[in-house]
Amino acid sequence: MAPSIQQSDSQESLGTHTAARSTHMKQHARAHFESWALSYDRSRLNELVFYPSVRACQEEITRWQVSRGDKPFRMIDVGCGTGSLLALLARDSRAELLVGLDYTDAMIRRAAEKFADSEYANKLRAVRGDSERLPFPDRSFDVVTCCNSFHHYPHQADAVRGFRRVLRPGGLLVLIDGFRDNVIGWLVFDVGVALVEKHVHHAGWSELRKMIIDAGFAELHQRKKNVLAPLLINVAQVAD
Repeated sequence: MAPSIQQSDSQESLGTHTAARSTHMKQHARAHFESWALSYDRSRLNELVFYPSVRACQEEITRWQVSRGDKPFRMIDVGCGTGSLLALLARDSRAELLVGLDYTDAMIRRAAEKFADSEYANKLRAVRGDSERLPFPDRSFDVVTCCNSFHHYPHQADAVRGFRRVLRPGGLLVLIDGFRDNVIGWLVFDVGVALVEKHVHHAGWSELRKMIIDAGFAELHQRKKNVLAPLLINVAQVAD
């Protein structure tokens, strides 16, 4: 019996450690972005990371829309920050509902202010929530985007399964994060970003591919964008 008791104690200890690490990662990310919210839109990272990600999302959504006959769509941007992507997409007449979700109160307040000032405020929503426990019913959206926040998620595979859960048949996922599978990316993300932001994990190309396929997506295309701050763009679709 002793080995079984020891194994049980070990598993319980591992579970406690994992839960503590998850809580610590989330608390650290929230504190980091609470302090950054007011200056976020003026960050130097806009040109290197944020704007290229916004443009990539716009391109992928446009391509997807053409393939489905320009139908109306509902979208959620997970880890939306101050809501810049959704504020731009709101100009699209086909966008029925655009929801921004973020874990940080200050970011959501900034997004809500930006949305309220928009002429398209009637179709923009800002929601405080956890990316790993999306507070929406199954098949609520046609598009899920997640740009440059995925490395802060302690349970990344759970988050991807959640993205799949809220997507309708034929729905689109655009997941963008740092590309760390070459020397430049490793230095930028695994060394530089990890040093500044701490408690982060930039999933590699093959690791993300496995998460997305295991979550049940029917199609997946991956590509690298940028040189100095390389991004990994993952574009997946749900079967019709």
